[in-house]
Amino acid sequence: MTTVQETDPKATALSPGERFARAYLDHGPEAEVWFDYTLSDAFQPVEDRPRLTTRNLFKHQRVAGDTVRGWFETRPYQPGTAAALREAAFRFDLAEYRLRPITGWVQIPDGLAEHPESLVQFIDRRLMVRLGTAENRALTLDVVDHPDVAELPYRGSYVSGLLAAFDEIEQTGGTGHAVIVNPADYYGQLVGSGSVLDDLAREKVKICRNRHVAPGCALVGDFSMAARLLESGRSVMKVAQPPAGTFDRPGTAVCAEVYEGVAVQLPTHFFHVVPEGGVRHG
Repeated sequence: MTTVQETDPKATALSPGERFARAYLDHGPEAEVWFDYTLSDAFQPVEDRPRLTTRNLFKHQRVAGDTVRGWFETRPYQPGTAAALREAAFRFDLAEYRLRPITGWVQIPDGLAEHPESLVQFIDRRLMVRLGTAENRALTLDVVDHPDVAELPYRGSYVSGLLAAFDEIEQTGGTGHAVIVNPADYYGQLVGSGSVLDDLAREKVKICRNRHVAPGCALVGDFSMAARLLESGRSVMKVAQPPAGTFDRPGTAVCAEVYEGVAVQLPTHFFHVVPEGGVRHG
């Protein structure tokens, strides 16, 4: 086993793929490399391919251990409540937030280890992407599936439903500064649709495109104020046995794993925009 001590992915000239390839060539099926930072920070496709990931929308909080004691604020707010402001009817309570492993997998093609530079590229360009996909899905669904994040059904156009969520958040005292949309809606409903993208850009709204919000839906929220991305600051790459059904044939499997969770402290500042009677998940 090889342990990596760097606390900053930019503090070393060696990429995660180079670190793992060295360990794999030395230890084979026993290869296991620990990193003292979140591996996702070492893979930044936005540098040459501008595209935000879900983790880019949150403020980050480094935590020790697997659980964090905290607080949250939630409804009930019902139309017709006597309170002058919606939030006057909200309630506060204690919460316990948990970190868990988020894992991406690849299989090393037979014979690739005989070409170390290609092995490095495979880990850096494929395993890191698979980890990013798993992280995008997990963090998005942490919010979408939160029991206190309300659905906001819409009739008519997708854009009108989307903009209604921004209004609802401001009526609740927040600012909807980011949105997660399916690529099908980004290119089919927003790109070329009048001035909507220019309007959102003027308001500095961050737009994250991923497949884990269903077409026709959106997750709109005050991400930086209403939630925190909790991360342990530790990660691992290792040869391991994948869960059943991960691959359709046997082979040497390698995983990359980070330990994270989302603390949704203000679920009232998120809305899951959905078409009436439509599909809810991507």
